[in-house]
Amino acid sequence: MENIINQIDKSRIPSHIAIIMDGNGRWAQKQSQQRIFGHQHGVEAVRRVIEAAAQAGVKFLTLYTFSTENWNRPKEEVDALMSLLVKAVHTELEKLKKNNVRLKAIGDLSALPQTCYEELQKALNETADDTGLTVVLALSYSGRTELENAVRQIAEKVEKAQLKASEISVQTIQNHLYDDTIPNPDILIRTGGECRISNFLLWQIAYTEMFFLPVMWPDFQKEDLWQVIYDFQSRERRFGKTGEQVRSH
Repeated sequence: MENIINQIDKSRIPSHIAIIMDGNGRWAQKQSQQRIFGHQHGVEAVRRVIEAAAQAGVKFLTLYTFSTENWNRPKEEVDALMSLLVKAVHTELEKLKKNNVRLKAIGDLSALPQTCYEELQKALNETADDTGLTVVLALSYSGRTELENAVRQIAEKVEKAQLKASEISVQTIQNHLYDDTIPNPDILIRTGGECRISNFLLWQIAYTEMFFLPVMWPDFQKEDLWQVIYDFQSRERRFGKTGEQVRSH
């Protein structure tokens, strides 16, 4: 495992990796700790995966940080998560800037507590010109809500005669997502042993390669990410074509 990064074909690095960081709560419970203990250690895993992605040459890393459904968790846990997010963004900002990492966020950011929103906006603004790895935080995020918003915006343009219904295309929808500058993921990783998408990037993952890993998020190591990249490179991505068609190009 230690040498796995040296076995990766550097000419075929995935441009965008998205991760559902699952298993924090169960990891903590197995150690007879409160769920927030797992989330605290999950921040360390985030730090490792950002470093690993940058070392491998990945351009975009999207982390499912907090879903709209997560607001339904006990208030104590939600408050602790928001506090942890503020602290993590504040603590990591200088390191992100030093390493030329740009921070972006997608989701209903207006739903965040004011202090959390302000700390996030500060980090987004201060890293906006960085040109290395782009880390995208999916916060108060719902794939269905993203599509609902896109459909509403397009419908409003049709109502105002700014767009004809016959002109609506795949690209039209893509252009009305939260951030149309982020490419669709090449890889989706879910840790924690569950095998579902959980309302994450529903439009964007149409041809994404899926990896469902048993490792709990706080235990996720750099080598785990590099192993996924290595395995990804052995997969044949056909995008609806036959294998023969793909290999002939």
